[in-house]
Amino acid sequence: MLNRPFWLSRLAGAWRERTAIWLMGVRRAGKTVLAQSVPDSEYLDCELPSVRRRLEDPESFLADRRGTTLVLDEIHWLPDAAQLLKLAADHFRTINILATRSSTLGASARFRDTLAGRKREVWPTPMVHADLKAFHRDDLDRRLLRGGLPPFFLADTLPERDFEEWTDAYWAKDVLELFRLEGRHAFQRLLELLMAQSGGMFVATPLARACEVSRPTISAYLAVLEATFVMHVVRPYALSGAAEIIAAPRVYGCDTGFVCHHRGWHQLRRDDCGPLWEHVVLNELHAHYGRTPVHYWRTKHGNEIDFVLARRGHPPAAIECKWTAESFDPAGLKAFRNRYPAGENIVVAQDVDRAFTRRFGPLSVRFVGLGAIAHDAAA
Repeated sequence: MLNRPFWLSRLAGAWRERTAIWLMGVRRAGKTVLAQSVPDSEYLDCELPSVRRRLEDPESFLADRRGTTLVLDEIHWLPDAAQLLKLAADHFRTINILATRSSTLGASARFRDTLAGRKREVWPTPMVHADLKAFHRDDLDRRLLRGGLPPFFLADTLPERDFEEWTDAYWAKDVLELFRLEGRHAFQRLLELLMAQSGGMFVATPLARACEVSRPTISAYLAVLEATFVMHVVRPYALSGAAEIIAAPRVYGCDTGFVCHHRGWHQLRRDDCGPLWEHVVLNELHAHYGRTPVHYWRTKHGNEIDFVLARRGHPPAAIECKWTAESFDPAGLKAFRNRYPAGENIVVAQDVDRAFTRRFGPLSVRFVGLGAIAHDAAA
């Protein structure tokens, strides 16, 4: 079983705040394997009828497990999973519970309403820098091309068919179960188009035309893709003036493997690495900061910052993604800091092994590698 100490540490931290956790995230990101690796826990697969029978009287079941750690995998198979979690959080507070499902419990309104204030969420993203180290496969080219879903990354050959099978399972088991959508062809066509143009601006009208549906339908589909962590919507950061882009979001695919697959890339050229690196940096930010808003910044004059981390109570951290440190141009950061003077300035480059600081006139910029993002952005 693969050891993922970064995520086990995140679970331990969440349990210090609440007794109930659910794992949310994209299909095949490794939630079940992570759940099975929780030390000193009782693992139950709720898809099994025998397990569901044992949980028919949840109060008695929980009463026998005081002071334990309970893992309930695929909890949505239970007829009243939300009530069980509420009962545990309110009346059996010595039990730590970890609940999972294939996509996200958070997409269901009944879970949100019942468990408000009673749980913590942990979002296992595709593989992060710490996972590459833990797997002893610190191979960035492989991570960019195959992506960060562990089964795809670790496969002996490029898993082209697995990407298609993943899409079929996602539609059948996540989209239909949670949202009851119709129009599979249009939905999957939108998914293909967004992956192919991942990182670009989202403009509804041409996408609606290409998918042969209305603009409101395209917007509804995007909301589903975002709720299930398949696409990440990065909205503009704009607080200070009319010259800033304020409405058009950028949309990123959940993982570089899917981006490469939908672009038909079987080998990477140097020019491909920069845009994919941006996706990996965004993934690292999501892993460390969860749902903390990540924005981008752009003006109508073309000044731009890749990502702006906007944490409550902190000035905005400006983050630029560069394949090489020497390719950094400070013009965008200077323009940003003219409007928002306070905050960290960070360049994340794949060729930086040891962090260093460089000044560009009055601007102080910290250059870091992937593993140091969280430390510097939180400064």
